Amino acid sequence: MQPIHWNRRRLRDPLTGTGGRPMLRFMRSERCTLQTPDDGTIELHWLEHSDHAAGQVIVCVHGLTRNAHDFDRIATELALRGARVLAVDVPGRGGSSWLSNPAHYVVPVYADCLRTWLGMLGLSSVDWLGTSMGGLIGMEIAGSVDGPIRRLVLNDIGAFVPKEALAPIGAYLGLDLRFPDLEAVERHLRTIHAGFGRHLDDGWWRDLARWSARKVGHDWRMHYDPAIKLPFTQTEAADIDLWPRYDAIACPTLLLRGAESALLPTSVAQEMTHRGPRAELVTLLDCGHAPSLGERDQIEVVADWLCGPAPNAV
Repeated sequence: MQPIHWNRRRLRDPLTGTGGRPMLRFMRSERCTLQTPDDGTIELHWLEHSDHAAGQVIVCVHGLTRNAHDFDRIATELALRGARVLAVDVPGRGGSSWLSNPAHYVVPVYADCLRTWLGMLGLSSVDWLGTSMGGLIGMEIAGSVDGPIRRLVLNDIGAFVPKEALAPIGAYLGLDLRFPDLEAVERHLRTIHAGFGRHLDDGWWRDLARWSARKVGHDWRMHYDPAIKLPFTQTEAADIDLWPRYDAIACPTLLLRGAESALLPTSVAQEMTHRGPRAELVTLLDCGHAPSLGERDQIEVVADWLCGPAPNAV
């Protein structure tokens, strides 16, 4: 993919704080135009927290049906610690364009897209925080030759995903749901994303609904292209095996696992601590797939690791 142009919009967004900490700050909403594999173009959208002068750059990449706003709370903390945080909407989600060819909704295309985007921004070294699919993209990039990732955080995603664990995602991904209001959206999200955590406050769920839906006529629909389900149905029929790519990663790696997660079995997580980058494993209690990173203790685990002294590389 090749960059064509980019633009920005500054917005002020008050967010609900955690642990009494204020979370009012500025975000910049930015876009660029990229060429697609079939020589079309798409707009890539991201949220930028903090300013361009920060020495540390952290890229946040969401899960399969999610978007950049999933990281609003943790991005605020990372920015307060001096980092420049870029939370991106992967193509087909949030403010980014939908792809004309659904066959391109796959990790290698996403990785190519985001590497081009980083190059356009002049970023040759970044830290990466990836939840689920965002972690798969991170492994794809970090395991490649001359990858730009300096530190890698994988949020509840492993180098091997058993096909049985993908079935619950496929059950809701294929539904073309319509909701009368955001309250109905919130109820749906609380059901399908119960694994995000049992102790999330009501404000977090309201924000999730607000950013997860788009108004279409009189109804609310999920804020992603329904066609992302097409490549997923092919993946769902087989295990996802990324051990060769994971073994090629050399940067320091933090692996987060929801204690109740089926997508990242304990055996896989343990094996990841002994091979490849020999990830540091942290198990987060009272959540499954995937930890929201919206609770204070989770935020501090990630922020301390990303913004603290550099871990030793393999």
